Amino acid sequence: MLSFLDAYSGYNQIKMHAPDEEKMTFIIKDTNFCYRVMPFGLKNAGPRYQRLMDQIFKQQIRRKVKVYVDNMVVKSQSIAQHMAYLEKVFGELHKYDMCLNPKKFTFRVGGGKLSGFIITHKGIEVNLDKCTIILKMHSPTNI
Repeated sequence: MLSFLDAYSGYNQIKMHAPDEEKMTFIIKDTNFCYRVMPFGLKNAGPRYQRLMDQIFKQQIRRKVKVYVDNMVVKSQSIAQHMAYLEKVFGELHKYDMCLNPKKFTFRVGGGKLSGFIITHKGIEVNLDKCTIILKMHSPTNI
């Protein structure tokens, strides 16, 4: 049994270190602004966010939860076990004030799409929809 969860604007949930806020200053119409949360597009935003998710789920990763950037997969064998795992996941996210996007929730399914791949109880499989263009591509006819 699998459940898919998605963090809401993941990078923007990480607060900037207060002394570093002024280093993220930008100007619009003669007014200075600075980011108080990590903006999307910083070179280290992705790795920093992944480290945070790894820290949040350090007890559950590889056993109950798989995390890839802002996507989470909760896996279990029974409904009771699944409910307990989801409760722990939501508890950890709440402890770190992380918000999820309820529009992208999928609960208690046998598989689904995640970041362009198909996830099932067997593991990760190739999404054939992504391969169709390559498979239908014609060979070059000239140099």
